[in-house]
Amino acid sequence: MDEVLLRSLTPSVLGILVRRGADFAAAEDAVQDALVEAVRVWPADPPRDAKGWLVTVAWRRFLDATRADTARRRREDLVEEEPAPGPAPAVDDTLQLYFLCAHPSLTPSSAVALTLRAVGGLTTRQIAQAYLVPEATMAQRISRAKRTVSGVRFDQPGDVATVLRVLYLVFNEGYSGDVDLAAEAIRLTRQLAAAIDHPEVAGLLALMLLHHARRAARTAPDGSLVPLAEQDRGRWDTKSIAEGVAILQAALARDRLGEFQAQAAIAALHADAPTAEETDWVQIVEWYDELARLTDSPVVRLNRAVAVGEADGPRAGLAALAALDDSLPRHTAVAAYLHERDGDLATAARLYAEAAQKAPNLPERDHLTRQAARLNARRGR
Repeated sequence: MDEVLLRSLTPSVLGILVRRGADFAAAEDAVQDALVEAVRVWPADPPRDAKGWLVTVAWRRFLDATRADTARRRREDLVEEEPAPGPAPAVDDTLQLYFLCAHPSLTPSSAVALTLRAVGGLTTRQIAQAYLVPEATMAQRISRAKRTVSGVRFDQPGDVATVLRVLYLVFNEGYSGDVDLAAEAIRLTRQLAAAIDHPEVAGLLALMLLHHARRAARTAPDGSLVPLAEQDRGRWDTKSIAEGVAILQAALARDRLGEFQAQAAIAALHADAPTAEETDWVQIVEWYDELARLTDSPVVRLNRAVAVGEADGPRAGLAALAALDDSLPRHTAVAAYLHERDGDLATAARLYAEAAQKAPNLPERDHLTRQAARLNARRGR
């Protein structure tokens, strides 16, 4: 079963159902039912036209659900409009669906969560991790969002800021998680940049390109994580870096700074350094100050503490870290790194081991475990 194919077809199938009159929540449920049926049927009897098959099955499931709901019996006249089996129109509805999910009736956080789940294909657990909230809390938020838009006609698209937030989170999950969505997020952001002349859209595209340029160097042949300072910079994609820097410079020249431009500026400074030792950490701290002013994000302040530790020494970094809530994800890993740089190997080893237990994914847990073992070995000599 080609799960990548199913994931790539989902937005188009969902868009077709919405355009035919299905409200979004019911359409999503119908598409999910069709995907489950595809997983069951296709291995033994693969269709000649996968998209047409999904549209037909999803539409039938939607109609079945509609007939079963007495409050929606007025929709029964849609039965005659069932699409015939066969090739479906080759239309990419994905970006349009991102805007439709950012509906004015939803709060920005609910719109982002709903889009990530319905269009981005992320699990509730992955979305909860991105938002730094418990999975049960996120499940309730998504359920409320579905109830809010149930029966709503999606003729009032949401705002650009919410769509950018969704694309950013989809890219982050694709870049560091177990679902490869990074390239898709870049593709959609390119579409958005071509359609909308906005510096923050350009800033997000630049940020994605600069991060994606380092992707080949982020893991070793055995799949283990390679920290930024240890990456082989010869494996970075210089073409993507050059494109990202050019897009960023044009955006910054418009003097309408936003958080994605500030993040891209930090990424550009890392990309510009020939070696890790030549990184301009002082300027990176200044950009983190701008980013903290724009977002007031605890995660930004956590990353700033690392930059301060590089620019002004590990004790300055630890002082900046002490002002933050120690329950923040990766707080313990940052503390371990700064203590190691300060020469306190015993504390650093203990903190690396603690951080490994809290790691959100297996590669990160393995990396932190190896760091703890490395320091314990050094101490035992």
